[in-house]
Amino acid sequence: MADNSNVALPLSISAGIHIGVIIILALGVDFTHKPELVQQVSAPAVKAVMVDQQKVANQVEKLKQEMREAERLEQERQAELERKAQEAKQAREREQAQLKKLEQERKHQEIETQKANEAAKVAQVKQQQEKEKAQKAEADRKLKEQERKVAEEAAEKAAEKRKTEEAAAAKAETERKQKEEAERKKKEEADRKLKEEAERKRKADAEAKARAQQEQEMADALAAEQTALSQTMNKQMQTEVGKYQAMIKSTIQRNLVVDESMRGKTCKVSVRLANDGFVISSQTQGGDANVCRATKAAILKAGKLPVSPDPAVYNLMKEINLIVEPTFN
Repeated sequence: MADNSNVALPLSISAGIHIGVIIILALGVDFTHKPELVQQVSAPAVKAVMVDQQKVANQVEKLKQEMREAERLEQERQAELERKAQEAKQAREREQAQLKKLEQERKHQEIETQKANEAAKVAQVKQQQEKEKAQKAEADRKLKEQERKVAEEAAEKAAEKRKTEEAAAAKAETERKQKEEAERKKKEEADRKLKEEAERKRKADAEAKARAQQEQEMADALAAEQTALSQTMNKQMQTEVGKYQAMIKSTIQRNLVVDESMRGKTCKVSVRLANDGFVISSQTQGGDANVCRATKAAILKAGKLPVSPDPAVYNLMKEINLIVEPTFN
């Protein structure tokens, strides 16, 4: 619109000036036809007026041509402006469509990225669970292997003991037989047969009794060793659990922000740990609200808590309950 007004104003002024000239000349021509002036006008003057009228007509025609040309140029300029405006509109529409498409692609990419991140998190959790399961299975295997070795060692010791006892019994039996044989030769044949029969029966009973006793002793020894080993291992594991629980509690205490309103108050908290000590979750189970808030903040600040590298000990303490009581220096 500003371009139109800039061109139209000069054209209007120019047209006005030309039309004014034409009107003045035309009026001058009309004055020559008045009766009082006709007598004063000579032939050269009339000719001059006619020439001027022709010039005016020529000038008017030229002016009309210029105005038509200006109008044509203005129409062409307007058409060019409209074409450029239409092209600009189409370009804006294409740009907006492209921006809309890019926005849709960006949102789609965000959704795909979010899905990929969620899938990665699920895979990571599954991998962690598989790792923990494998560690537990390895710990169970090592424990069973150790129990098997203990049982084999106990069985070997019992077998050696049995062999020694059997050798001693065999030697004693040989000596006894030799003595009985010497005595038996001095007695009559009938007594010898009776004694031999009685001896065979006694020997069978003695062997059966000795065998039963040896088996019982071996079983008792094996059970005692297994019980002692189990008690020792449980005691060691409980000691390790207690030690790391104390370390965890000390770590929380170091990060605990306290004030006088917490003195003498406690909070019971349940903490779930990964095998590297990373705090998976923490839940307060009861206690003073301020102490519980400070306790959760201290756990969050610590990020990781001490855990045993032994999978069996970690398995006992991966979910622990603690009672936190603020300390004041």
